[in-house]
Amino acid sequence: MYTEKGTSSAIIKSGIRVSRVIFGNHNYMRIAFVFNPFSYKLHEENIRVVQKYFGLFPPLSMAWVAAIAERAGHEVILVDARTLGLSREETLEVLKEFEPDLLGFMMTTYMFQETLGWARYLKNELKVPVVIGGYNLRVYPRESLMNDVADFGCYKQALKMFPAFLDQLGGDRDYEGVPGLIYKKGNDIVVNAPHPDEENFDEFPNPARHLLPNEMYAEFPTERKNFTVMVTSLGCPRKCVFCEAGGTRYAPRSSATVIAEIEECNSRYGIREIDFFDYEFTIVRKRTEAICDGIIDRKIDVIWACRSRIDSVDGALLEKMHNAGCRRIYFGIETGNQQALDEMHKGITVSQIRNTIDITMQLGIKTLGFFLVGVPGETRKSQKETVRFAAGLNLHYAQFSKLTAKPQTPMWRELVENTGEDYWKEYILGRTEEKQLPRPWTSLSNDEIDHLTKWAYIHYYTRPGFLLRAILSVASFPEFKRKLFALLDMVFSQEKVSEAWKKKNRKFRIYNDNRRRRLKTGREMDK
Repeated sequence: MYTEKGTSSAIIKSGIRVSRVIFGNHNYMRIAFVFNPFSYKLHEENIRVVQKYFGLFPPLSMAWVAAIAERAGHEVILVDARTLGLSREETLEVLKEFEPDLLGFMMTTYMFQETLGWARYLKNELKVPVVIGGYNLRVYPRESLMNDVADFGCYKQALKMFPAFLDQLGGDRDYEGVPGLIYKKGNDIVVNAPHPDEENFDEFPNPARHLLPNEMYAEFPTERKNFTVMVTSLGCPRKCVFCEAGGTRYAPRSSATVIAEIEECNSRYGIREIDFFDYEFTIVRKRTEAICDGIIDRKIDVIWACRSRIDSVDGALLEKMHNAGCRRIYFGIETGNQQALDEMHKGITVSQIRNTIDITMQLGIKTLGFFLVGVPGETRKSQKETVRFAAGLNLHYAQFSKLTAKPQTPMWRELVENTGEDYWKEYILGRTEEKQLPRPWTSLSNDEIDHLTKWAYIHYYTRPGFLLRAILSVASFPEFKRKLFALLDMVFSQEKVSEAWKKKNRKFRIYNDNRRRRLKTGREMDK
């Protein structure tokens, strides 16, 4: 029987948004999604200081599932404890006020055990079931539920799975017919097949940003507030050997749907800067042009950034993108070594890189280059040549990441086959401690790669001409402070070897522009 539960004034005071109750659903439920903070991990591709300043991003996947639940007639709260700076105890206080029937968590492979700890604590205190989702469950669907915390999981997309699951959870609890549901049945873990029809990304509602603290998000190059991220397509048909999305089905939202979401972000949430998180935003030229035309025609006051391949843009497209507010493009360059580019199946040339970067910057769009340290055949000499190549491009930003065999990538499959060990699977199961993975494709040791990665950042970002240009281009004091602190931390605080950080046994804290504005929970407000 449906029973209305009142929304506590303490939750409202905390600054955490709660969706309105939608009447008429006889299996109405209250779902609490929690996005927990996480610490630095040795198996990450970024070094610690980069991870510290990387940014505070909205948990978009959770916001999508929250919107799907709302549309099905349920009440939702989304606690972004990472951005709000909430502890487990403070998060529990908010959830007690909300009285959820179900807890939801997003499980990334890197942070699986840490999120599992949060879920265990909150489940034990609240005595409600836990559902988990995220890309990790596509790779390890059964292993992700081989613990005493997760009761249910989402295999692949939640659009059809989640409403059907909630209907059964609040009703007969017959889970066999719920497409894409992972659940426990006695001592077995059952993985239901996903819905036979391929999901249309256009059918997804816009993420439930009304549940998020939109004024608090930022990434390292952010110039304007409010800031958010958008995803306008899934998958990527390219076949880079280091990318988990390589060769997956490309599923874009229509340009009309994208423009409508941009308008909603701008008019409803005051968002004036967007980062499109698509693997490659520019892959379909006509769609990219249509989105740009829509922004221009509607005179939407927004600047934006996106990711693109070097060979997907030209002068005409870049000019239209700039006119539509594009101010940064993140290019996957990876290395200045042509042989390594070929071995990683990038399908681009060094001369193409130079040409595209030159045109982009001439049109007034800032450039960021993604580079990898420890590519196939890498030596100390070749890595330093890549850093000099990056400096010669005069990019506004350069990110140097350690090439890591991520789950579902060809490099991961080859590593598992050659070593007989699946580190990520063992980590998910809690049978191994976090560590750096081996990199047999290079003669460089992991310690050398750590050292070279730090050297790359310092060499690139301390060039006098670069520093002068960076200072003159800063758009706000928070941006200046963020970048200054990051540089100082990189020079004076970043370890030469990542293992040294674990030995310090210090608490990892993400940089937060809003640290002094951290929202209080109801109990603190009542003091």
